[in-house]
Amino acid sequence: MSESRMSDKAVLSCRNLGKSYDEGPESVKVLSGLNLELHPGERVAIVGSSGSGKSTLLNLLGGLDTPTEGSVWLAGEELSALGERARGLLRNRALGFVYQFHHLLAEFTALENACMPLLIGKTPIPEARERAEALLKRVGLGHRLNHKPAELSGGERQRVAIARALVNRPGLVMLDEPTGNLDHHTAQGIQELMQELSSHSQTAFLVVTHDLNLARQMDRVLRLEDGHLVAI
Repeated sequence: MSESRMSDKAVLSCRNLGKSYDEGPESVKVLSGLNLELHPGERVAIVGSSGSGKSTLLNLLGGLDTPTEGSVWLAGEELSALGERARGLLRNRALGFVYQFHHLLAEFTALENACMPLLIGKTPIPEARERAEALLKRVGLGHRLNHKPAELSGGERQRVAIARALVNRPGLVMLDEPTGNLDHHTAQGIQELMQELSSHSQTAFLVVTHDLNLARQMDRVLRLEDGHLVAI
């Protein structure tokens, strides 16, 4: 692959990615020379100790932060070449996020929460509701559409978050400790759901996790250590 262009088959690519922070007179390098490529339907886990830079890496790959060096390509677009508004529109269209804490809006129902990315993108309300309802049914929540987050279990809330991340049909979903607050049975259900979605919709998943059981079920596992990604 060319250093200046993302592979046509990749949904996400970074080349020679680095990030440093200034602390007084010193420059602290958190990430250095990272290379990564994800393809449709691929599931990749990134593991590493606390403070190794996993959250920093996710923020860079998702266009929420800018690298000190190197480039990130998402859906054929180089993020650093885009303005803030254009990056936001690209994230809404091509990328879904799922966090350890689901970040659902408490005053809205499961259906309304799952609709949000579509409504932000100006999709007509009837179409947004139809697509969100179909996804919620697919993740086993067809009977909970009109329940608010406080009325849902932890696993159900995480499934709403996954439906919300997928509703725009992105090529990639990033998950930050998606099973960190779930019991074993519920976490297993989330793992099986990701596997099904990657197989049937060709959605790529990039998972940052301390859960080695979850990591082992991915197609590839990478460890972030000393600012570099190492295959394990």
